[in-house]
Formats: sequence, structure tokens, C-alpha cells
Amino acid sequence: MDIRIKRVYEPYDPADGYRVLVDRVWPRGLTKDKVHYNLWAKFLAPSTAVRKAFGHKPENWESFQKAYIAELDANPEALEFARKLGSAEFAKQLQAEGFGTPARVTLLFGAKNQTMNQAVVLASWLPRHMS
Repeated sequence: MDIRIKRVYEPYDPADGYRVLVDRVWPRGLTKDKVHYNLWAKFLAPSTAVRKAFGHKPENWESFQKAYIAELDANPEALEFARKLGSAEFAKQLQAEGFGTPARVTLLFGAKNQTMNQAVVLASWLPRHMS
């Protein structure tokens, strides 16, 4: 499974594959018909408390990562999603539906910072939990 990240405000590209929005709140200024997404996975987003503690401040990045990973590790829906991504059946389903070979999943996020956001953390967490 090929996992990528992309800012939701960037233009849609069919090569993105299966697009998963990983923000808890809808991205500002975008309508649902303008965002090409296959799944809005609010259950993968950090809690409001963790997100607010981070505040998108670089000095809070390390503590944000730890807190968010702890939430993901304790989240049955996140763990189930990771296992689903790791399954051969889901990969075959995505390939059959035209989402790339190998199947590609793009995690969409709204944050301005493209290197310090929940999608970066999630993209590294998912492969470790896909089996």
C-alpha cells in the first residue's frame, strides 16, 4: 500500500488514489463538492484537546506527536482502519476500483504547515499497524 499526504487545498489528481480526509473539522473555505474525497475519517484525527495543545507551534511538535500517537494506539477504529489498509483484499478492491497499482491512499489535511501536521504522524503510524 502506497500512503501519501497532501494538503486538501491542492488540486485534485486522480493519481492520488483513495483520498482520506483526516481532519476533525471541515477545511475552511471548501465545499464538499469541491473536495474529492472517498472517506472523511474524523476518527483518525487528533482530539480537540491534543490539537489545541499543539496549536501548530513548532515548539509543541514533539509533544503533539507523542500525544497523538498515544491516542491512535488506544483507538480501536484507527487500529481497524490500519489493519484494513494492510489487507490484501482491500488493496485488491482499491486496484479494481482504479485507485492505482499498487493501491495508493492519500491522507488529506488542511493545516498550512506541510511538515508538522497530523497527516505526517498518521502516515508514519499506519504502516506499523497494517498487519
